[in-house]
Amino acid sequence: MIDDLLGATLGSSPVRRTRVTGGYTPAERWTVMLEDGRSVFVKIGVTALTAEWLRKEHRLYVDLAAGYMPRLIGWVDGHRPMLILEDLSPAFWPPPWNDDRVASVLRTLRDVAETSPPPWLPRTVDSNLLERSWRSVQKDPQPLLSTGAVDKVWLELALPALIRAAEACELDGGELLHFDVRSDNIAFATGGRAILVDWSLAEIGNGRLDIAFWLPSLAREGGPPPEAVLPDGGIEAAVVAGFFAARAGQPEIPDAPGVRAFQLAQLRYALPWVCRELGLPQPEALQ
Repeated sequence: MIDDLLGATLGSSPVRRTRVTGGYTPAERWTVMLEDGRSVFVKIGVTALTAEWLRKEHRLYVDLAAGYMPRLIGWVDGHRPMLILEDLSPAFWPPPWNDDRVASVLRTLRDVAETSPPPWLPRTVDSNLLERSWRSVQKDPQPLLSTGAVDKVWLELALPALIRAAEACELDGGELLHFDVRSDNIAFATGGRAILVDWSLAEIGNGRLDIAFWLPSLAREGGPPPEAVLPDGGIEAAVVAGFFAARAGQPEIPDAPGVRAFQLAQLRYALPWVCRELGLPQPEALQ
């Protein structure tokens, strides 16, 4: 069925399909070699949520067609929609990181922020993406405490400063945000240009947040410390750490297995960052 749809859409029959592993949702991912010699990347929505995300991605590819995105090759809507993009598997996917690659991502994020966003995208200030933060932890600290990343004494000491800093961050703005910048969503094409994939979380807001949310994973993968990339980022660090702190200890997400473990790994780098920025003691478990 997949091969028939691809052949009809692309005008050339598939001769080989290779499953692509990774990602944090059950969406199917394939690289497909076509009879005419082309190779494409295909992502298939297999649940209602992944289908919805895929339709949002497709709309963005159509509206933006930007150089920092993969080229859109085709689209098949339906119960299991298929997004067909250029195959970036020959590109370099980090890590490791070096100064040039970090600078390339920052240039791409600058280009993203300078792009006029489609008006239909949600605004961060109105969406619920950042709704859960340190206030949520204050109301129910047990999920965070259950991760072992912090203890009750540290949390009671640090929470007032963390809440103040996070709530001082301006979420609103008119800039396009990818909002899921991490190494498995970054490919370096010929010439070293950073291309961003997986646009399902895109919103309109403060462009500094795109940089801030990237930095814990960058540090985790041997890149520079967050403050070397985003100076004076205390309030953004508080938002990022609060995002992961409010989620890492929550139950697993059926449509996104593995996300909680990833969020906890991010938290283990975001917390030291915000502590350094705000002059707070480091949680004992992270020292």
